[in-house]
Amino acid sequence: MFEVIVLAIALSMDAFAVSIGLGSKGNTKGLGLKAGLYFGAFQALMPFIGYLGGRGVLGWVDAYAHWIAFGLLALIGAKMIYEGLSEGIEESIATLTHKMMLLLAIATSIDAMAAGFSLTLLDINAWLACLIIGVTTFAFSWVGVLIGEKSGTWLENKAEIFGGVVLILIGVKMLVM
Repeated sequence: MFEVIVLAIALSMDAFAVSIGLGSKGNTKGLGLKAGLYFGAFQALMPFIGYLGGRGVLGWVDAYAHWIAFGLLALIGAKMIYEGLSEGIEESIATLTHKMMLLLAIATSIDAMAAGFSLTLLDINAWLACLIIGVTTFAFSWVGVLIGEKSGTWLENKAEIFGGVVLILIGVKMLVM
């Protein structure tokens, strides 16, 4: 269960970073709840889709599953580190419509679908794991908007880099299990 909590925190860093950027724009009344619901729902749904896909192919790739999980987590982590070192997309967002929030939720959770494959290798309840990921992302997104409103974007990139490093470390741990 510890791995799921660490995975949930690492996966929520994308949404947390975007939420900080969104909060720094001001006009945050209700935005924390909106960001939490969108990002939390998609971060819970995408790993479950990845888990189901992983269950479907696990028999074919069972001998290499740990290497595949490591590769996916390392790639996702490296991408997060790269994005943390680059400019965020929040600077170009003028208005936060539901369509824009939907696109941001999908963009921040696509990586979670690949990470969901790693859930097939853990002896856990996938429903519970995805619920934990969703609730964690909800909380981080809500808090991210509040932090962004108060402090601006100075923490945004650091959160994404931290999440990337943690995902890579989870991948290494799965490799040496």
